[in-house]
Amino acid sequence: MDMYDSVFSPSSVLSEQVARQIFEILPESGLIMVILDRDGNCWPSNSDEYSKLNLSATFLKELSDKIDDGHEPVVTQIGQCILVGAQLSTKKTNCGYVMLALPERKSLTDDNLDLIEILLNQANLIARLVEKNNLLYELQLRQHIVAGGNGMGLSTSNN
Repeated sequence: MDMYDSVFSPSSVLSEQVARQIFEILPESGLIMVILDRDGNCWPSNSDEYSKLNLSATFLKELSDKIDDGHEPVVTQIGQCILVGAQLSTKKTNCGYVMLALPERKSLTDDNLDLIEILLNQANLIARLVEKNNLLYELQLRQHIVAGGNGMGLSTSNN
């Protein structure tokens, strides 16, 4: 086992980092984005509005299973809310899922679905960029440790 595995857990840590990056750029009203990792951990962009949707863990698991079966994006309606979900992954890591909740919408036109797919794909792009950043940091950390650095740029030898 690699000693860095516990420090750089690919799915949960990456999902949380992606959520933080994406949620900063979302508009304050309208859609709700939800990032779910493979373990069922959930990060909604707006916790108050998300809780009003009353989405059960079982329901989210069913949507996740459909996505895993290749039916993506998954589009479903719950009351007045349309929920669209897709896989959130990079070339190396299957992070989980990204879902958009569009509250109080009567219908979803094909044009809107294209825009939603673009947004979902942007989430995957952000995940890849965050993962590359993490890999570069890990590489720098490993090189620093191999070179005998102590993390402060100071020599540990007594001259």
